[in-house]
Amino acid sequence: MTGFATLAMISLDAADPGAMATFYSRVLGWEVMHSEDEYAMIGDGTVSLGFGRVPGYAGPGWPDEATPKRYHLDFYVDDLDKAEELALALGATKPAEQPTPDRWRVLLDPAGQPFDICLRS
Repeated sequence: MTGFATLAMISLDAADPGAMATFYSRVLGWEVMHSEDEYAMIGDGTVSLGFGRVPGYAGPGWPDEATPKRYHLDFYVDDLDKAEELALALGATKPAEQPTPDRWRVLLDPAGQPFDICLRS
């Protein structure tokens, strides 16, 4: 099927766009391309990930979601234990509930939004 558009970027809500850009730039090894109070963006030259300030934003509190989860990001990694260690050192946290810890792990970014690190097949 032929589409009519090209994905330019993904923009996510955040309480602190700069902090989120810094965290994910270190997770992905991408450059922080823009950072100010209201908006920050990272990219690899092909794909961009943006963070826009939303006053009062709070993560869903997974797995007991106080507010519904709106999205989560999945990242392929070669070594789950090493990737988890690195993400935790950057400020991620690990909830006790882990659906399939031998294949993927759920972590929470500094804003409390879940993301998965998935063993590359």
